Amino acid sequence: MAHKITEERRTALVRLSVQMDVSFRNLSLLDEALTHSSYTNEAKAVIPHNERLEFLGDAVLELASSTYLYAHFPDCTEGELTKMRASLVQSDTLARLARKLDLGSYLLLGRGELMAGGAQRQNNLENAFEAVIGAVYLDGGWETARDYVARQLSAEVQLVQRSHVARDYKTTLQEYIQQKRHASISYELIGESGPDHDKRFTTLVRIDGKHMGEGTGRSKKEAEQHAAAAALSRIKSGTNL
Repeated sequence: MAHKITEERRTALVRLSVQMDVSFRNLSLLDEALTHSSYTNEAKAVIPHNERLEFLGDAVLELASSTYLYAHFPDCTEGELTKMRASLVQSDTLARLARKLDLGSYLLLGRGELMAGGAQRQNNLENAFEAVIGAVYLDGGWETARDYVARQLSAEVQLVQRSHVARDYKTTLQEYIQQKRHASISYELIGESGPDHDKRFTTLVRIDGKHMGEGTGRSKKEAEQHAAAAALSRIKSGTNL
């Protein structure tokens, strides 16, 4: 159920759609994708939030990224493609892409969530990024959504090397820190979400007590792998331990 969008909000959403290079027929879908449940809970009117679009966008993202990798890496095995996709759609990557689009500034948040820094919270940004994909899909269809995802991921794909993803991320990270005396690594489960049939687990990894990455997955092991991949990415980008 759509609600009335103010002219100021409409102008902002049009500006975002231009930046995304996507022309929306129904701008209310983009508005919904950027509406957090906390905003809906505080509103007096019935306003849809983005959780359903996030659910849809997650599925579209998985198919679109798989299609892209299948087409661009014809020599990779199924296992290699799976690891490449995991690296591309991990929480850190999606939140970073959301920040590039400045999605946080477009999010409608409840007062409490806003005051708590929700506009830059990784989970909110990741969810908004996926919800926007869902909105693009509903508004423009599969080809439009596929092309949009390809544009968003193209720069990230260039960072993914076959030799990097052919190994277990946790093992690779463990081998790296073993080269440093007294370095220790630990994983911590920091969140669970979703119904029993579609659980999501979020894990953070610390090296010598320093937070080096987060990962989300459909199992605790997958979340740890994504967290390790995020830590390796930060290390390779020059982050000091």
